[in-house]
Amino acid sequence: MRKIIIIPDSFKGTLSSKDACCIMADAARKIFPHADVIQVPIADGGEGTVDAALSAIGGKKVRLRVTGPLFNEVDSFYGLLPDGTAVIEMAAAAGLPLMGDSRDVGTATTYGVGELMRHALAHGARRIVLGLGGSATNEGGCGAAAALGAVFRDSIGNKFIPTGESLRSIVSVETEKIRAAMQGIRVEAMCDVHNPLCGESGAAAVFAPQKGADERTVHELDDGLRHLADVIAHDIGKAVDGPGAGAAGGMGAGVIAFFNGRLVRGIDALLGLANFDKMLLGADIVLTGEGRFDRQSLMGKAVGGIAKRAQKAGVPVVCAAGAIEDDIAEAYRAGIAAVFSINRAPMPFEEAVCHTRENLADTTENFLRLLKAKQSGYR
Repeated sequence: MRKIIIIPDSFKGTLSSKDACCIMADAARKIFPHADVIQVPIADGGEGTVDAALSAIGGKKVRLRVTGPLFNEVDSFYGLLPDGTAVIEMAAAAGLPLMGDSRDVGTATTYGVGELMRHALAHGARRIVLGLGGSATNEGGCGAAAALGAVFRDSIGNKFIPTGESLRSIVSVETEKIRAAMQGIRVEAMCDVHNPLCGESGAAAVFAPQKGADERTVHELDDGLRHLADVIAHDIGKAVDGPGAGAAGGMGAGVIAFFNGRLVRGIDALLGLANFDKMLLGADIVLTGEGRFDRQSLMGKAVGGIAKRAQKAGVPVVCAAGAIEDDIAEAYRAGIAAVFSINRAPMPFEEAVCHTRENLADTTENFLRLLKAKQSGYR
């Protein structure tokens, strides 16, 4: 065994992706001490995305002060990778924890996200990967756009920075400056939801209550986003109310409209950043895992994305899971060679989580011992 790639998702409520990586890698080095063991922590666009990218790829964390969601100054950061890609967590400048005791989503802004983008561009970034998880906002990315030069005007021609509660006051948006600022810049947003911008499954209806909005506020925010979509269609010429547009309070729509960006699955963005396709060259096996393996694992989640690329490269994938649900025959068709439950005895979840660390280590070691035995010529 010459090259082993370790790339597990988190085991929700028990192990982070980074912790799972370390546990599985230790087991791999124990059984194959001379193998090249590569660890790739997974992130989904929320908190920890920058650290995961830096851990997997290298680069530096850039720290600065920006405008927080309440228009106050906050400490923030982004990651700058060796190839000049900036990885930005929306939550680092407009995240729910930064709201403190306030849960007034209608007044929250993404302006600081735009400031992070602006700083990255000024320091040489030519590509931005934006994680949309954990936002406190519902203003369609207008604040971020304003920070990068977009000009929003009200009915008497005054400039202002729209928030969720003032979206309906937008009469026009001027985008000449932001187009110039973003010229030649690739923007990708890590987005694993398919919610549209407006309506019963839109940003306000689904996510705003989690950010403190009552029923009346939800209706007002939804009306505001619908109005914003009309302004964007008229002044920018883009229709933005498609799948994913409602992510992060409508930031999905803002990425498309203001930054000429695209929405990508979180795992695809991470695998792209890590040059996973190149990493697979010469690999003998990929070890992944997650807390629960079921049909959803193959439909847009990390394990499915990993298996798809590994299958194309002809590299087998083995998955360790806290629980296995449903018929897993589909997993084999999707390029996963085997799926193992790490639990050694039937037990309630509350008890099983107490043993996740040692169970994951034992399961990884046992599988690799079997693999080594086969390579050694056991019959």
